[in-house]
Amino acid sequence: MFTIIGIVIVFGSVLAGFLMEKGPVAVLIQPSEFVIIMGAAIGTLLAANPVHVLKKIASGLTGIVTGSGFSKSRYIDSLKMMFNLFNKARKEGLMGIESDVEEPEKSPVFSKYPSFLKNSHFRNFVCDTMRTAITGGTTSHDVDQMMELDMEVHHAGATTPTTALSAMADALPGLGIVAAVLGVVLTMSSLGGPPEEIGHKVAAALVGTFLGILLCYGMVGPLASKMSKQVEEEHAYYHVLRVVILSYIKGMSPLLAIEMGRRAIPDHIRPSFQEVEKACRQKEETVTPVAA
Repeated sequence: MFTIIGIVIVFGSVLAGFLMEKGPVAVLIQPSEFVIIMGAAIGTLLAANPVHVLKKIASGLTGIVTGSGFSKSRYIDSLKMMFNLFNKARKEGLMGIESDVEEPEKSPVFSKYPSFLKNSHFRNFVCDTMRTAITGGTTSHDVDQMMELDMEVHHAGATTPTTALSAMADALPGLGIVAAVLGVVLTMSSLGGPPEEIGHKVAAALVGTFLGILLCYGMVGPLASKMSKQVEEEHAYYHVLRVVILSYIKGMSPLLAIEMGRRAIPDHIRPSFQEVEKACRQKEETVTPVAA
């Protein structure tokens, strides 16, 4: 939401400053220049990226409006979920959670956390890792390498849309110059006409350059930067899950493994020790699922 507010402030400030200098707003309304710049920019985006990247860009832009969802409460619920899973494994053995990781939708542990089940990447990351640990024959180092590899592959795929959107932002000033050059061409063809017509065409050409730069640094660039930060938030969540799972596999108690994960949570949303302990000590019936 703050991203949208910020973009509105950018455009509002530019327009307000223009009006303060007694500038006519009508001269900035040049639909043809906007069509040239944005049409060409969207065309380059389509030409340079496969369909799955375009879908991720659309999903990322939607996420900017809805928010990433990686709040303190989500981390607390995730730590509680892992604590309950590890407690079950400690009481019944690793084979006791085999049905949970094989069919998480039917698991009495995972089914209480619909936001976790809804995200197939998080669900598979946890369940596949625990399934590997259950089968035996692997060391904690092997499991850690598998989780690290999984995270690297996912992170590489998650950064592709932000790279594509950043490339689009970088192209906008150049496309603004293209629109301006076309405007100059039209101006040169009207040199024998009235001065007012020539002035209008020159203004339209300059608006093309203005729009290209403004859209780059005032809208598309910030959107790409925000998407990049959301990717890092997701990566941080993966890292917490990795630390928790690895700590337990190394032989730590469920509560200590959860504390290791709590320490890995980014500082600005990290819950206190008391908050996590209180959540883990609560009966499972009191769990309040967090929406995705």
